[in-house]
Amino acid sequence: MKNKTLGFQPLQTLTHLAALTPLGLMVLDFATQNYGPEPINEFTLRTGKAALVILLLSLACSPIGRVFNYKKLLRLRRPLGLYSFLYASIHFAIFIGVDYFFNFNLIKDALLTKRYAIVGLTTGLILLILAITSTRGWQRRLKANWKRLHRLAYVAGILAVVHFIWLVKPGVSQPWFFAIILTALLLMRIKGFDRWIKSRMSKTPPLQAG
Repeated sequence: MKNKTLGFQPLQTLTHLAALTPLGLMVLDFATQNYGPEPINEFTLRTGKAALVILLLSLACSPIGRVFNYKKLLRLRRPLGLYSFLYASIHFAIFIGVDYFFNFNLIKDALLTKRYAIVGLTTGLILLILAITSTRGWQRRLKANWKRLHRLAYVAGILAVVHFIWLVKPGVSQPWFFAIILTALLLMRIKGFDRWIKSRMSKTPPLQAG
């Protein structure tokens, strides 16, 4: 019997550990009551930020893999996407269960009147669809349409950044940092852009010691 090894296992393991780290820290902080005067806002922000960061990392796998000719990064797209959905789900659960105590009248008013809530719900629904259809079975069922459907991940990224911008107070710069990263990832999807980056990298003179 042949010994089949799973290539890329160390990086996959590191990816899982890194993706679970924010959740572990939040559980630890909650258990030790190591949070600020507004724990609901803090954990809402932390789960939402984790979902956004991991979503951007999943979107970065393809362009970075092409630029550096490291296609094994593609194996990380699915787990990162699922982790993003996990944090988005916790984010939404805090919103409806802790912040609004399952008061569906208040939740309905928030979704109808607060633009950040509408955008956030739309983002969550897109991530839900992508998580459900991320299996190989759905790949076989949808065939070529599967790739078209999963391009919605970029739409989710745009909406998540907009949600973050509208959620925080004016003047907070952090959401715009994520917006710049997302813009760069979108530019890298332009046909031939990866070849242009490779050509620029090849023309860059190497650093000389001394």
